Amino acid sequence: MKKMLLAAAVMTLSCHGYAAQDPQAVYDRACGVCHNGQIPTAPQKGDKAAWEPRLAKGMDTLVQSVTNGLNAMPPRGLCMDCTAEDYQAVIKLMTE
Repeated sequence: MKKMLLAAAVMTLSCHGYAAQDPQAVYDRACGVCHNGQIPTAPQKGDKAAWEPRLAKGMDTLVQSVTNGLNAMPPRGLCMDCTAEDYQAVIKLMTE
């Protein structure tokens, strides 16, 4: 019975779409390589003016761009084990 309750709790939590990884850790190991200013076309973390037109496209579009790659950004943005929820959390971190 305890195993069934534990399994139900885990399934419930996994359905809410929370990031599995710490956004700052993902940024530090994958995203920051380009978004710290090394690639001039990559918007820097915290640069609200650079992120504004991108955010206007919507989060789904941004996640799709990361997943598929866009311009100089490689597919999956160098985070091969990230989920869509991880990408959303990192994008939110970078845009604040």
